[in-house]
Amino acid sequence: MTIHKEGYRIIAVTFIGLLIFNLALRPFIMKFPEAQITVGLISLFLFLLVLQFFRSPKRELKTDENLVYCPADGKVVVIEEVEETEYFKDKRIQVSIFMSPLNVHVNWAPIAGLVKYMKYHAGKYLVAWHPKSSTENERTTLVLENEKAAVLIRQIAGAVARRIIYYPEEGENFKQGEEIGFIKFGSRVDVFLPIGTEIMVKIDDKVSGKLTPLAKFS
Repeated sequence: MTIHKEGYRIIAVTFIGLLIFNLALRPFIMKFPEAQITVGLISLFLFLLVLQFFRSPKRELKTDENLVYCPADGKVVVIEEVEETEYFKDKRIQVSIFMSPLNVHVNWAPIAGLVKYMKYHAGKYLVAWHPKSSTENERTTLVLENEKAAVLIRQIAGAVARRIIYYPEEGENFKQGEEIGFIKFGSRVDVFLPIGTEIMVKIDDKVSGKLTPLAKFS
């Protein structure tokens, strides 16, 4: 387990901020040992909380061109047939994974393929389970295509998550399991699959990015 590069600045700022806060408060609580311990423990808890937000686990992926792996850690909250209106403009199977603040926030490519489309959308910060969050929140849309199929992956910010990091650019090739981005402090990732794809997860399943098979091409 390592710390993701996207967390270095926030972790440093948090550490310095908490250090300054404790030093500034020290003259007022020096005569109260219990208060010193309480403040110290709260500061340590907050620092460790931020630290765990940016953990980046080392995971070995068994590549399989027939499988679509989960792009994120979290819980499956949506499996339904929908009309995808941004890129495909036809019916697709949508599978959504909710990332809580306690989940790993790294996002991985569910398939290998060429980046056919990549677009960032500024937007609102509705809670991730809001029906309109997929179309109105800050988000990115990524389409990976290979010989098997084209898959759309959408990173969605929520009420807590206020910044989406994305790495792909149109025309690049990505390996299955390669990092495609990071959602700071969690939120949601939607995957849009071709009709007829075999879904290998169920609603409320807890999944692990890069490890749990999400679907299988027929």
